[in-house]
Amino acid sequence: MAEKSVINRRDFIKVVSTTGAGLVIGFHLPFKNRVQAAALGSVIQFKPNAWVTVHPDELVTITVSKSEMGQGVWTSLPMLIAEEMELDWTKVQIKQAPVDKERYGRQGTGGSFSIRGSWEKLRKAGAVGKDMLRNAAAHEWSVPKNECYAEKGFIIHQPSGKKLSYGDLSGKAATLDIPKEVVLKDPDNFRIIGKKLPRKDTPLKVNGTAQFAMDIDLPNMVYAFIVRCPIFGGELKSINDTRAREIEGVLDVFAVENGVAIVGTSTWAALKGRKALAITWDEGPNKDVDSKSIYEYLKKRSRKRGATGRNNGNVKRALNKADTIVEAVYELPFQAHATMEPMNCVVDVQSDLCRIWAPTQAPQQARKRAAEISGLPLDKVEVNVTFLGGGFGRRTFNDFIDDGLAVSKRMGKPVKLIWKREDDMRHDYYRPASRHVLKGGLTKSGKTTAWTHRVVAPSIIFGQMFKYPIPFKDKLDGALVALEGAKNLPYEIPNIRVDYKSANTAVPIGWWRSVYNSQNAYANECFMDELAHAANMDPLQYRLQLLADAPRHGNILKLAAEKAGWGESTPAGHYKGLSCHESFGSYVAQVAEVSIGEDNVVHVHRVVCAIDCGQTVNPSIVEAQMESSIVYGLSATLHGEITIENGAVVQSNFHEFEVLRMDEMPEIEVHNINSTATPGGVGEPGLPPIAPAVANAVFAATGIRVRKLPIKPEDLRS
Repeated sequence: MAEKSVINRRDFIKVVSTTGAGLVIGFHLPFKNRVQAAALGSVIQFKPNAWVTVHPDELVTITVSKSEMGQGVWTSLPMLIAEEMELDWTKVQIKQAPVDKERYGRQGTGGSFSIRGSWEKLRKAGAVGKDMLRNAAAHEWSVPKNECYAEKGFIIHQPSGKKLSYGDLSGKAATLDIPKEVVLKDPDNFRIIGKKLPRKDTPLKVNGTAQFAMDIDLPNMVYAFIVRCPIFGGELKSINDTRAREIEGVLDVFAVENGVAIVGTSTWAALKGRKALAITWDEGPNKDVDSKSIYEYLKKRSRKRGATGRNNGNVKRALNKADTIVEAVYELPFQAHATMEPMNCVVDVQSDLCRIWAPTQAPQQARKRAAEISGLPLDKVEVNVTFLGGGFGRRTFNDFIDDGLAVSKRMGKPVKLIWKREDDMRHDYYRPASRHVLKGGLTKSGKTTAWTHRVVAPSIIFGQMFKYPIPFKDKLDGALVALEGAKNLPYEIPNIRVDYKSANTAVPIGWWRSVYNSQNAYANECFMDELAHAANMDPLQYRLQLLADAPRHGNILKLAAEKAGWGESTPAGHYKGLSCHESFGSYVAQVAEVSIGEDNVVHVHRVVCAIDCGQTVNPSIVEAQMESSIVYGLSATLHGEITIENGAVVQSNFHEFEVLRMDEMPEIEVHNINSTATPGGVGEPGLPPIAPAVANAVFAATGIRVRKLPIKPEDLRS
């Protein structure tokens, strides 16, 4: 059934244009401050979130306001507009939006929210464009609009077969009134949404024309690195730069907020100068912090009751009456983001203008910060969002741009600031370490009557990000972030209590792909297997009998199990484990097939993934994101961890912080449930289920419960 969308005339933008400029359509949602116009030549533009420009040459430019970091927004977001506007996909070109909150609304990229947050408003943008073009054709032919329909960039008059291209109609359409209401297409009639269309950024990345910040070269540009104190909270004490300044090409050495800047005429000169620096650090109060003391602190905090995020029934009474009590503690380490592209940017601070080119997930915050550091008004700061060589949440923090601003302001020249891999690894905003204390109660018949889960972890929100004296921080954080994936346990258990206890440390932390879901899902789904074992039930059947009121969870579990051949024989020495989890509006189940080598190393041979993400925009992108999440999650399951010694990160590069290698890559199958439900996210939901699926398979193979990640051979020697 088609969906009617009412549009207030003030909330949409009519753009008057010459035929040379074509038809430009945009609008701003939610509707705030209403219409504010700014004349740009012959075009009148208002505050749009999404722009559609129809050119007289029949090309259509769609401007994307989200950061493209490999997740496919340069393709999936334009598909929403192209569907409703009936565009010819081969004639659609993409442009990255400039950073401007007044015109584009929120431009931050994260939380798997790009499609979810744009589903309706971008479709409306396309529908408005199509309606105006139909009106233009009706005027041109002096026929009723209902006799005109749109198809692949043309308006066709049904009775006569006459047709005009969007380019032919662009000038006329730009003079017409914005419609008061539009009708969105019935999903049954989609011809673009739901199709495996080629990505718009792929040709650019294949032919080398894709622009990353590293590709930017400006006249008179210099190059810089920042040397930071290796110890968290340490500060600069003194610099001996005599040898560094003797190196040809070294231009300057000076202190900045985050450490010491070394500037040269080339990256090589700056690197040589960096090696020649002799810096003395004030190590500060954290020089004795190490991983052991941090885990002891988490353990100590876990003994205290936290802020309640969920409390159903009477857990204490149910546990007292239970015939069997199952208890387990799970621990997860700090994790680095380890993006393939280390942090970098190009910054040019002039007396009357500041220009930035950066791979950032938070461009508006970068613009605001640039205004503060440069002393220029916001309208004199230009932020150009380049392609990102991975993000995973790391690039929501713009500390690397702050560095570039400080150097360019000091030097009076444009600067290309680059982080070495070692800088990136040792000065990240890490995924928090965490401790999970769980207890479950069962009857003699195997019925689960009680569940408790205490999450103990540093707070991303109320750690280094917000240090203000806000009361009830644990309660607020548990409601907002820390209990994601823990308090929304889908299983039908009559007595449930989930609480959160913060345990902040000196280690800087931040958003990491799927955030706390990656940890809470691991504890939940491993413990579900422990309860199934205690109840003497098959792990799949045990879950399904508790998911009667959660059909989307049950359906994906059934699909993953069916495609993986759950319950069927496996090759000799191979074992299976499963898990499921909902996050960011999508439901994912995975079955991992593993074997254990003679050296006790875990080998993952196959992963079957089932996802229900609601309406799928581009199935190819969904599949790619599931594969990407599984690889990223397997790296953390089998290899990656950040450890602390003497107040500093031990790992420096990929020889110490290992990621999944090509010869370790499992066969991955992705099965997508067809749905017309509102779209969920796909960038992150594929990650949380993989660790517990592998850990549960390891138990099936060895009888050993894996309660600490990453899985190490020594933990399986029993």
